[in-house]
Amino acid sequence: MKRETVIVLDFGGQYNQLVARRVRECQVYCEIYSYKTDIEKIKEMNPKGIILTGGPNSCYEASSPTYTEELFQLGIPVLGLCYGAQLMQYLLGGKVERAAVREYGKTQVQVDTDSRLFAGVSPETICWMSHFDYISRTAPGFRVIAHTADCPVAAAENEAQKLYAIQFHPEVLHTVEGTKMLSNFVLDICGCAGDWRMDSFVEESIKAIRKKVGDGKVLCALSGGVDSSVAAVLLSKAVGEQLTCVFVDHGLLRKNEGDEVEAVFGPDGSYDLNFIRVNAQERFYEKLKGVSEPEKKRKIIGEEFIRVFEEEAKKIGMVDFLVQGTIYPDVVESGLGGESAVIKSHHNVGGLPDYVDFKEIIEPLRDLFKDEVRKAGLEMGIPEYLVFRQPFPGPGLGIRIIGDVTAEKVKIVQDADAIYREEIAKAGLDRNINQYFAALTNMRSVGVMGDERTYDYAIALRAVNTIDFMTAESAQIPWEVLQRVTSRIINEVSHVNRVMYDLTSKPPGTIEFE
Repeated sequence: MKRETVIVLDFGGQYNQLVARRVRECQVYCEIYSYKTDIEKIKEMNPKGIILTGGPNSCYEASSPTYTEELFQLGIPVLGLCYGAQLMQYLLGGKVERAAVREYGKTQVQVDTDSRLFAGVSPETICWMSHFDYISRTAPGFRVIAHTADCPVAAAENEAQKLYAIQFHPEVLHTVEGTKMLSNFVLDICGCAGDWRMDSFVEESIKAIRKKVGDGKVLCALSGGVDSSVAAVLLSKAVGEQLTCVFVDHGLLRKNEGDEVEAVFGPDGSYDLNFIRVNAQERFYEKLKGVSEPEKKRKIIGEEFIRVFEEEAKKIGMVDFLVQGTIYPDVVESGLGGESAVIKSHHNVGGLPDYVDFKEIIEPLRDLFKDEVRKAGLEMGIPEYLVFRQPFPGPGLGIRIIGDVTAEKVKIVQDADAIYREEIAKAGLDRNINQYFAALTNMRSVGVMGDERTYDYAIALRAVNTIDFMTAESAQIPWEVLQRVTSRIINEVSHVNRVMYDLTSKPPGTIEFE
């Protein structure tokens, strides 16, 4: 059965992944594509709807991203957001020019609730504006359906052609009724059924995996994290004994995590998996010796993972497929979706080296955001304590240690992180904060412990709240909890005399501390 899809054409806006995420919240499948995607490919995809994102350019400048006017003649509903709205109007004969007053931030907008786009929305609603240019004249056939004190065309529609232009950003949480607006577009205007659910995803994925694998052998990269665990169980349900799970303990895991993973997935665990544990700590430490640059560390760790998998595959015989727990934010941040720049490389994104000994990669979770992965896990009966485990990067503590990696530094950050997670759980905050961890900075400073002078490391604590892991805000942890964590780390962890809390949002930072 063909999946109903809404596509997002990305013009370089900072909120492009949020658009796709909000559409998925309406139980409608959504994918991001670059504005450079050929019109013929879009015709082949036959989407139920198209959304044009915002972007930093001015549509009337020759060098700015644009698209063929044919897009608006396909009979497919199109919703333009911010730059996308301006581009729609400009291409169809409207006028866009520099605004006398720039609008930025929360803005009161008057909307026409007779429009299908704003059905059920308050006549006066708070929306998030961010624009220098404005639509000074709508294209022929359009009528204005929203305005602000400084923006005469905050939204416009050509209902007959199912074309809609919104100057503000309905995808961000600051637009109070933005989800309702997007829901109106994808469910009412586009006519989507809203049946994108995890039960159907799991069922379809199992069938597709069985068809692809046939009687081949499959090797799964199992880290014990949420993504790889869900991928492993999904493959186990699909191909059973044809699957072998290899768990590489690279010495960069959280405290006691290697033993915990083996206890769950190993011979005495809850799952009927062919489980192999490879203790490769010293091998990875040697490869990382003297390497400080984060991207280089990621690539070294990823490359060594592949080499270990190759070796294990040879031991068990010919292996046809490698399974990895790639998820959608990995794909986007690796520069493979839309117009996003490469934020970081992932060892499980973008294929294998030319000389690798596998036929093909299977990435069953590649289309999912993190919360959707968790839903899939629950759907398959994976226990909550595994499904809601803290996210952990493939390169592990290698990128939570600033500078070069040594066994001593790994122990420092393991011990500090274990204390931090323990105190967060004791305070009842573990299910309220989306991601939290301790990282080891490369900064050493003078301190006083007892009557002696010290010259030791600083630990950075990170905690963020996020829906989609594409944007994030620092979590507000009670002061007494931070004080308790700080006191315990300094008293119990050797070679640490200072603890700091990272308040940086994403953007401009990343969630990881690297």
